[in-house]
Amino acid sequence: MFTGIITDIGTIVAKDHKPGTDAVFTVDSGYDAASLALGASVSHQGVCLTLISFEALASGARWRVQVSQETLDVTCAKEWQVGTQLNLERALKLGDELGGHMVSGHVDGIGEVVAVTPENESHRVSIKVPEGLAKYVSPKGSIAVDGVSLTINEVDDVTFGVNIIPHTWHVTTLGRLKLGTRVNLEADQVARYVERILSRTT
Repeated sequence: MFTGIITDIGTIVAKDHKPGTDAVFTVDSGYDAASLALGASVSHQGVCLTLISFEALASGARWRVQVSQETLDVTCAKEWQVGTQLNLERALKLGDELGGHMVSGHVDGIGEVVAVTPENESHRVSIKVPEGLAKYVSPKGSIAVDGVSLTINEVDDVTFGVNIIPHTWHVTTLGRLKLGTRVNLEADQVARYVERILSRTT
């Protein structure tokens, strides 16, 4: 489990993906290698991935993750290349502060940025969601965008808007959003359960 509070931005330094095989990405981060463990779960741009190897670097840590074809098919991981920067978050530990909302790292769908508008010191971003995901999106609800916990400001059919404050804009990859950018989306778990319960009683 994660909280959607990003603690580092990693960079893909190698990609190995041959036909008929899973993709393996090598990621450099600023995390202390002593804080990692083989088999640990780390959220990469909102996708929960398992560390299959890691090593210490002078500037932090380097690790490898294996990404299945299923994950490539349903997330933006299919678009990752050498040089791609990723929002990173280590798994929540018992007793950690829950600063965002409960995030599983299981992406529900891919959204598309349809507008980025400066608003005072912040940025208002509008994102179009897949039609099947729209039922989980509601004003003042939570959503994870590329792993970042955000509050939904408004909803218009299959589009929702979020306000991104300067701190979040600068310390995550959201500051690179532009028209047409595709993003990983994970709906609030509570919204999913409520919708399922209601669908069974109507």
